[in-house]
Amino acid sequence: MKMTLRWYGSSFDTVTLKQIRQIPGVTGVISTLYDTSPGEVWSRSRIHALKEEIEQTGLSLMGIESVNVHDSIKIGDSDRDVYIDNYIETLKHLGEEDIHLVCYNFMPVFDWTRTELARVRPDGSTVLAYSQKAVDALNPDEMFQSISSDTNGTVMPGWEPERLKNIHALFEMYKDVDSEKLFSNLVYFLNRIMPVCETYNIDMAIHPDDPAWNVFGLPRIITDKEHLLRLMKAIDNPHNGVTFCTGSLGTNPENDLPDMIRSLKGRIHFAHIRNLKHNFPGDFEEAAHLSSDGSFDMYAIVKALYDIGFDGPIRPDHGRMIWNEKAMPGYGLYDRALGAAYLNGLWEAIEKSSK
Repeated sequence: MKMTLRWYGSSFDTVTLKQIRQIPGVTGVISTLYDTSPGEVWSRSRIHALKEEIEQTGLSLMGIESVNVHDSIKIGDSDRDVYIDNYIETLKHLGEEDIHLVCYNFMPVFDWTRTELARVRPDGSTVLAYSQKAVDALNPDEMFQSISSDTNGTVMPGWEPERLKNIHALFEMYKDVDSEKLFSNLVYFLNRIMPVCETYNIDMAIHPDDPAWNVFGLPRIITDKEHLLRLMKAIDNPHNGVTFCTGSLGTNPENDLPDMIRSLKGRIHFAHIRNLKHNFPGDFEEAAHLSSDGSFDMYAIVKALYDIGFDGPIRPDHGRMIWNEKAMPGYGLYDRALGAAYLNGLWEAIEKSSK
């Protein structure tokens, strides 16, 4: 596997490439052109500049997270082919720059949902958290205002103010889109882009829905083993794969994460490894990566990845805010660096004990 960190670019991220370079075992980053809009064609020159900036520090650009999918594609609007054509152009430019991994999601309106960005834990750290009771008490407008007011001065991915300023219009767009229609539109999108993925050897890695159930009546279709295998079967092409995110899939405690990993052998192109602590049904908070701090057996998760021969990029996912750091919630330096070290240690121990 290849240990990475997500990096939002020098204009947006409080964490620098120089700092990432100093984390033992981290050899690359996962990044994006953060100031682009869904549906926009990424120029090859801008992709090249991003890659060059990263490589100058001794790191590699190991994938893109994300090339966002335009809402017209998700709802199956009459102009979706225009935006798919633009997506194909972006994939061509990425392939020409020797970038072969794209993480994306197909979630309506919100890329992820949390009700708190700074829940205080017993150790004094703060974390992202979710309460179904809080969701039930809020409307989407109130949720957006709540999230926007607690971001440490940063813009949270998936909650960009410009996109969500008219949240009611977004919900109106999806009023006739149920889970089957959304799945059908995803299959249509993937069928259209698979030829360019084959030409340029680009792996598309869909990110699971977060949380793994419908929110505010919006459908969620990438939530568990059954739905993931259904998508793999619908587009039976090795370039159609998964970003295996333990934090998203693990929002549902019924999901057996190691079993899911083994069932997806050959189709996991990217992994987000983090821990959650389930307090009671419908309430969870993010935790340190260490198994004992949350509800996941991190050893079993990493061993399952090792056992299937996973050799793609891994990144520690959301971290706690610790040691008085001020950063984008979930994306500070310190706890993610600890997470990378912990995951590297697990991998080394598993690798050596398996020989």
